[in-house]
Amino acid sequence: MVLGGSGGRRSALGLVHVVDDDDSFRTAIERRLKLAGYDVATYASAQDLLDAAPDDEQPGCILLDVRIPGLSGPDLQSRLIESGSTLPIIFLTGHADTPTTVRAIKAGAEDFLTKPISSEQLIDAIERALARQHAARAQRGRLESFRGHLATLTQRERQVFDLIVRGRINKQIAHELGTTERTVKAHRHQVMEKMQVHSLAELVSIAERLGMLDTNGR
Repeated sequence: MVLGGSGGRRSALGLVHVVDDDDSFRTAIERRLKLAGYDVATYASAQDLLDAAPDDEQPGCILLDVRIPGLSGPDLQSRLIESGSTLPIIFLTGHADTPTTVRAIKAGAEDFLTKPISSEQLIDAIERALARQHAARAQRGRLESFRGHLATLTQRERQVFDLIVRGRINKQIAHELGTTERTVKAHRHQVMEKMQVHSLAELVSIAERLGMLDTNGR
């Protein structure tokens, strides 16, 4: 059961999902975050959040207590990771201990904060989480764009692409493919145009980002 929220309205700043079994804490945090310009959805348990299935395409993050009746905060984190959720998680707890902190951070938690916390500290942590979420989303978008461009190459253009990014010059490519340098130049031009790049360095950078080259550029 969602105990509070945005009613489907989208905020320019983002939606913060607060998971905590303390009613008074949820109310206080919701008030503070709304005053700061955030939309807020609150949940009394980890299962409530799972049942709500929050949209991770919307800018936002999860503010999560560690000790919650039923599924714990770290266990919820594991479940969300398994489900493919990309919402950043900020742990906020009054019962911090080193093993739990290390586990959460290793699993990808954005931050691990201890109650009580000032509004400034809380907002700073949320802003950092949303900034990293935005950067990660932009990176995924660029990778999808690169994959889309790559898919437009013909089989021969893809062969030329693979050899170009591995440092082969036109003469070598022509020899390996059993064709002429003139033909290779034509394919090379098509590759650059379809991949929407202007230099060999850009082409190599795309190949690296797509994991097509090993650490030695091969």
